Amino acid sequence: MREEYDFTNAQPGRFSVRGKQQITIRIEKETLAYFKSLAEETSVPYQTLINLYLTDCAKNKRTLGFKDA
Repeated sequence: MREEYDFTNAQPGRFSVRGKQQITIRIEKETLAYFKSLAEETSVPYQTLINLYLTDCAKNKRTLGFKDA
């Protein structure tokens, strides 16, 4: 390793995940097991699968049959 590094031309956040926010969420064990098994079948990380599913729901404005309050 070098003793010093020159960061004068560095770009902040260049390799960060854009548009994503880390959160804590509680998910039922069975639900998590489902996504983990699906991840094994598809070789896609389970977090990515959950995000894809939630993104699809949001884009298509899916609801669970709740009525507007």
